[in-house]
Amino acid sequence: MARLSGTPVFDPAGDQIGRVRDVVVGLRIGRRPNVHGFVVEVQPRRRVFLPITRVRRIEAGSVVFTGKLNMRRFEQRVTETLVIGEMLDLAVHLGDQPMTVYDVAMEEVKPSTWEVTRVALYKGRRREPRIVDWGEVTGFDTLQKDQGAAGLIAAFESLRAADMASALHDLPSKRRVEIARALNDTRLADVLEELPPDDQIGILGTLDPERAADVLEEMGPDDAADLLHDLPDEQAARLLALMEPGEAAPVRRLLTYPETSAGGVMTSEPVILPPTATVAEALAHIRQQDLSPAIACQVYVTRPPTETPTGTYLGVSHFQRLLREPPSTLLGRVLDPSIDPIKPEFTLREVTYYLANYNLVAAPVVDELGRLVGAVTVDDVLDHILPEDWRERPDRDE
Repeated sequence: MARLSGTPVFDPAGDQIGRVRDVVVGLRIGRRPNVHGFVVEVQPRRRVFLPITRVRRIEAGSVVFTGKLNMRRFEQRVTETLVIGEMLDLAVHLGDQPMTVYDVAMEEVKPSTWEVTRVALYKGRRREPRIVDWGEVTGFDTLQKDQGAAGLIAAFESLRAADMASALHDLPSKRRVEIARALNDTRLADVLEELPPDDQIGILGTLDPERAADVLEEMGPDDAADLLHDLPDEQAARLLALMEPGEAAPVRRLLTYPETSAGGVMTSEPVILPPTATVAEALAHIRQQDLSPAIACQVYVTRPPTETPTGTYLGVSHFQRLLREPPSTLLGRVLDPSIDPIKPEFTLREVTYYLANYNLVAAPVVDELGRLVGAVTVDDVLDHILPEDWRERPDRDE
């Protein structure tokens, strides 16, 4: 069943309507669990329930259903168990041997009726699973405080950070923290950036201060600053002190600006090059995989130094212009004179109007000394103008 995580779900017409995020089963005393259906994530990031009786076929890489899908948000009943969220990594017993659940299998025992029939187990650190019948295993009905996280992380491994954040958000708080703490620093930082503030604070508060500081270093400076803004002053100051000075410096600068200003929402690490760099060098920089599309859409040109706050800001060159120029052309010759910089004290309303008025996805932020201090991207603005609970209510129209 772990392999079903992320599987596309198609309606009878062949249109993809979402992806499987979990499998809902009902545990029964003395009998194999019956499968109730799938938790399916549809756009925009809403989780709904697909009854197993509506599933027409399950194939490699797809689940096809018939009939209509109820778009009401999925709510787990007290009698139900989520296979991926709650069964994987559970400590159970095979006879008198302690084992750990690696995966479980389901089979169609009669038309439209599926049951959990087998369990894949491993012992200790060995990852070669042993497959046994469901009835041979005990311990699935026991609430465990030390349930592991490796299997669930493996099931979520291929998810994008935003999708994994959505999956974590819908887990019980205890399980959410377990999974988050088991992620490496880089992956956890990516996921934290996509979580609501309450989840961010809850997870960060369970980490050792040293590790929390390490995770903040892996986050973008603007996201780290936003998170520190939400923490008590004493805790934020302690974490900043534990960060490497070079990583903490841009975060400290961002914290000096009002949270709802251009300076407060900008990123301090856009792509910056001197005017003597070539188009070929600029294209090599924006090809970096870890850059978001909004950041990679344009290169900012300044006098040295080229780390914020930079030398004198000269202008910006959009990637489309770069693609049209010979690779040896100097950036100083391909600047776009139509994009004026904005000031750090611009309000979010002013920034929003500016981006919308000129059809931009990013804009340079320049201080009173003419230095580039960062760039505001459209996703930065959206994160701040949407309601704080927008992740909680994607199905509402208001």
